Amino acid sequence: MFASFKQRGRWARAAVLATLPGLGITTAHASNHLDTPTVIANPQADIGDIYAWTAPDGRHLNLVMTIVGHSFSDKLRYSFFVDSGRRFGQTTATTPIVCRFHGPKDVDCQVGDVDAATGDASAPGGLMSRGHRFRVFAGLRDDPFFNNVKGTREAYKAAGDALRHGAPLDEAGCASFDPATTQAIHYQWRHTDEAPATNFLAGWAASALVISVDLEVVSAGGRMLAVWATTASGERQLDRVGRPLTANALLGQLAPDEVGDALKEQYNTLTPATSTQFIPEIEKALAFYDSFDGKCGNQLLAVRGNTTPDRYRPLATLLADDRLWVNSASRACTQFFAVELASLAGQAALAADCGGRTPLYDAANIWRSLLVDGTRTSIDDGLSRDEREHSAAVFPFLGPPDPPKPTSAAAGYKE
Repeated sequence: MFASFKQRGRWARAAVLATLPGLGITTAHASNHLDTPTVIANPQADIGDIYAWTAPDGRHLNLVMTIVGHSFSDKLRYSFFVDSGRRFGQTTATTPIVCRFHGPKDVDCQVGDVDAATGDASAPGGLMSRGHRFRVFAGLRDDPFFNNVKGTREAYKAAGDALRHGAPLDEAGCASFDPATTQAIHYQWRHTDEAPATNFLAGWAASALVISVDLEVVSAGGRMLAVWATTASGERQLDRVGRPLTANALLGQLAPDEVGDALKEQYNTLTPATSTQFIPEIEKALAFYDSFDGKCGNQLLAVRGNTTPDRYRPLATLLADDRLWVNSASRACTQFFAVELASLAGQAALAADCGGRTPLYDAANIWRSLLVDGTRTSIDDGLSRDEREHSAAVFPFLGPPDPPKPTSAAAGYKE
């Protein structure tokens, strides 16, 4: 006999509470920084974020990979993969861009079998490739990602406290928070220690690998591009990133640290095409985010009228295929998630936006808003820009780093 709706709701509650150590949420992170024990032990392999967008001239694809370590390793490969096709969700060709380092300033980058660059790429103007098909920069820059990590952690804690005190869950695992709880969640998200929000990554210097490549070199399959990146040692892949926050905010969100770490370690060894096994785990996290406005089922792509975990399957499937989508037929890049929203959510006004991610996007707030209520503006963590000036037009795009500090900004980052 099938369990009643009430029984299934009780089981969902028990499953959620059983995974909350101390009946609260344990971690909150900034994008992909320090996501697993492997990269924490080897920050030169730790990708903080990637960025990909069409250049204003409409002839180049701009790519940025930030690395948590303050230098690159001569034992690792740093790779972008640009998948291309004629329409969203269907790519037919891949162009790898692989860089190795033979010294602190000595880089060797290959773009497929088309062109290569070898030499010192540390000057702001970068290094032009032999065939003049791409330019590369490699060196320290300011990390453009901004995030109120402490406020986010307190917002999650407010949600965990409400679950502990009996907030009901529907069959899909979404909690019906009362107005006081949702108000507390949003208040905490906009503040840091009860004061105005502060950026946990303010002044964070990262190693940046920056490439501007001719679009025709990376668009063999078509002008719709999907970008992801990896670091690897020998035959072992150590880290991978597409969209911001995927691993840190969606895998093991409601689990003890050791469980979350194991999920992220496995995730980092795979590819977007082989990550469908993470869909059920992502669905759990999506149910949690869907709770934050006190209304279940209004998340982006949530199946209306469905109260089972399948409610979150469309968005979980999209996020498991973790790639930054860029409509390179457009040189106007103003909106994070524009390609997905135009293709899947009927937002036709965004069809002419390249999407992707520039260093100027407020990606964290947009991403969270889509997961909470399907809008782009409902979640505000009190921050709207980085402290330093960055550019989507002037190479190497990221601002110079602050002067060195006596202690590392990464110390004590693991919340």
